[in-house]
Amino acid sequence: MRVLVVEDERRLALALQHGLTVEGFSVDVAHDGVSGLAKATERAYDVVVLDIMLPGLNGYRVCQRLRATGSNVGILMLTAKDGEWDEAEALDTGADDYLSKPFSFVVLVARLRALARRIGSRAPRRTVLGDLVVDSAARTCTRGGVSISLTPREFAVLDHLARRAGEAVSKREILDEVWDSGVDSDPNTVEVHVSALRRKIDTPFGRAAVQTVRGAGYRLAADGG
Repeated sequence: MRVLVVEDERRLALALQHGLTVEGFSVDVAHDGVSGLAKATERAYDVVVLDIMLPGLNGYRVCQRLRATGSNVGILMLTAKDGEWDEAEALDTGADDYLSKPFSFVVLVARLRALARRIGSRAPRRTVLGDLVVDSAARTCTRGGVSISLTPREFAVLDHLARRAGEAVSKREILDEVWDSGVDSDPNTVEVHVSALRRKIDTPFGRAAVQTVRGAGYRLAADGG
């Protein structure tokens, strides 16, 4: 597995590069946001380990710009900050997971392997459900050719439902897929995001693609509603 470590603390970056190499990873290192973004866009990586507090461009901006290019690379953010707002911002800008410093190297390795498995199991694809189009690679959604603006988390929920179109998907399954780091693990969080999706992809178009399956969860109509 190829990993890019973007970390300005050079001793930590070197230690991560050495430790991950011993674990069998192929590791490149960048020490600032600008060079990290350049490396991440020039080469194909499975996972990027991205510090938030970086010179040049901070980790949030690097993550946003990567996602704006349509990159599906796994992103794990490292931060010295330990607060739910920082963690939430990391995830909402497109990160898949996070670890607060100081962290256990053993846990980091386990997170990276789990993240690589998840990313590998959801290869980019374009799902067409009637006039509703969900493009996993470009991270875009359109209805009848009209572009629909979704937050990263809303898109992740929609993308998961689109991959299982026509099937009932439980709240727990959605939580495990979209909130796998354990943040916002209350099932009510899923209801909030599903309601937001309905307001954006259904209501303005007079459709009802996002359906509630009583006692089972939610289903995205295979014909786009």
